[in-house]
Amino acid sequence: MRQSKRPSASSTISQTASPTVSPPRQNLGVYGMGRFGRFYAELLSRYASVKAFSRNPDSPLPAGVRRVDEAGLCDQPVIILCVAISGMREVLQRLAPGLKPGTLIMDTCSVKSLPAQWMDELLPPEVKILATHPMFGPDSARGGLEGLPMILHPVRLGAPELAQWRLFFEQMGLSVQLMEPELHDRQAAFTQGLTHYLGRVLAELELEPSRIASLGYRKLLEIIEQTCNDSWQLFYDLQQYNPYTREMRDRLAASLSRVKTRLDQHQRA
Repeated sequence: MRQSKRPSASSTISQTASPTVSPPRQNLGVYGMGRFGRFYAELLSRYASVKAFSRNPDSPLPAGVRRVDEAGLCDQPVIILCVAISGMREVLQRLAPGLKPGTLIMDTCSVKSLPAQWMDELLPPEVKILATHPMFGPDSARGGLEGLPMILHPVRLGAPELAQWRLFFEQMGLSVQLMEPELHDRQAAFTQGLTHYLGRVLAELELEPSRIASLGYRKLLEIIEQTCNDSWQLFYDLQQYNPYTREMRDRLAASLSRVKTRLDQHQRA
């Protein structure tokens, strides 16, 4: 059976047609209204009734999202955590006493091994857990969600419900992959950690647009835009909590050194 046309997302999450995809559960809660949290809550509000909690009462909410307090968030059958990796343990400890049996908790961290471990250790045993990494955000999803990666790992979730959530995300247009946290972190150290590292390095060069810019140079400017709009906290967390990013940085430094040495040797020849 052919699926209906998938909706796309933009940084403003504007859409005129009504969504046709129904999530496995009708009510979702989102914890955290930072830049990504607002973006994700607005996107999810197309497919579900979304309630959101932010510790900052003045934090703006996207259209279609209702504000609740922490207790109201814990009443939701599905809670999606949009918090910094460095803040995950403290948030899990805050929420754990108020969670009801059968609640499903999803994280959205860019690192998977430690957050999956923390959720398993700190959340009550009757709470279900799905580790996720939406590998997109307000900048990278500006042209739509179609084909962007979504990583899932069932920490405590049965196969039927996992299949439902996989279909839900696929119908949003995402390329869903099931992946063990350790393998995710090994690959993400380069596919994401390297990109963010180079983005910050390039930003330090204070590169500017140019009328004679090559396509490659314009791509470098795009890397800066896509990575440096995110907070420094995200950058620090990506580099600190992924156990494989130090190896990435060491290999990058060695590569730069080898290229420089080769150039110096050529110039002396």
